[in-house]
Amino acid sequence: MLNELIVSGGCFWGVQQVFDRIIGVAETQTGYTGGHLKNPTYEDVCSGNTGHAEAVKIRYDSSKVSTDDLLDTFFQTHNPTTLNRQGSDVGSQYRSALFYHTDEEKEQFIRKIKEFQPFFQQPIITSLEPLTIFYPAEDYHQHYFEKYTRKTCFNHNKFFDKNAYYRSKMSKERYYVMREKGTEPPYTGKYVSFDGKGYYRCGACGQPLFDSTAKFTSTCGWPSFDRAIPDAVKTKVDFSNFMIRNEVICSCCSSHLGHVFPDGPTITGNRYCINSIALDFNETPALTGNLDDVPLSEIDPQKAKQHELENAVKKLPSNHQNL
Repeated sequence: MLNELIVSGGCFWGVQQVFDRIIGVAETQTGYTGGHLKNPTYEDVCSGNTGHAEAVKIRYDSSKVSTDDLLDTFFQTHNPTTLNRQGSDVGSQYRSALFYHTDEEKEQFIRKIKEFQPFFQQPIITSLEPLTIFYPAEDYHQHYFEKYTRKTCFNHNKFFDKNAYYRSKMSKERYYVMREKGTEPPYTGKYVSFDGKGYYRCGACGQPLFDSTAKFTSTCGWPSFDRAIPDAVKTKVDFSNFMIRNEVICSCCSSHLGHVFPDGPTITGNRYCINSIALDFNETPALTGNLDDVPLSEIDPQKAKQHELENAVKKLPSNHQNL
């Protein structure tokens, strides 16, 4: 089953060509959406009076390319900081916009905007709009550059290279770990035995990740934490190096941080094994307080239910506890 993404980022000829080149994209279609006129024509939309955007519907195989990767391409191949304009194309039909099917998809778009904002001096003004009706454009607007001699729209070449940005801002060692999923040698990081009070930030985008109260002494050779700040990190299955592990990445910029293992010594049961070089430290009051102040239901709902059941059993008469 194919997934669907609908975007607008200037002239739809160039946007379609960009996504047609991506492995995993099964088909694309230019069209109009986000307006109020039924069955608009190209001339109607170009008048600027219908509210429609020149958009592209992208259908893709998520086993070959992720929504996250497609959004990376979207933000790297147009300027999301200009209002109703891309290059010499001016008008609301050329607005930067993402059209969401569900609230979950909208939240994903918001996270991606937060990820890319540090790369631009001006605010990203990409519009997030609920998808209404997508009207396919006329046949001559479909795969335009395959039919005619022009190679591309000038403003749909690579507008911004995220990795080039990181490469210019990071040391080679940090780039290797955070953008190429490398690992620093054990016991070499500056935060292995560090016990400062404050919080640890992502070395790429600055997002707060771990509170110092979550750090514990470990013999693994890397800084270890029993929990992350809520919503600060994401995990995904990692099959590298002939192992199956859960990779930990920053929820804002998707940079590699380390891995999480279910062998932690505290009540959470987790050990976030994080590269020191992926972290920066802020010496300020802790963000989440002591672990004792955090409800177990917020740390590990499954363990909370187990503890609740165990406590209920303890309250039974002794001759009933082994039933």
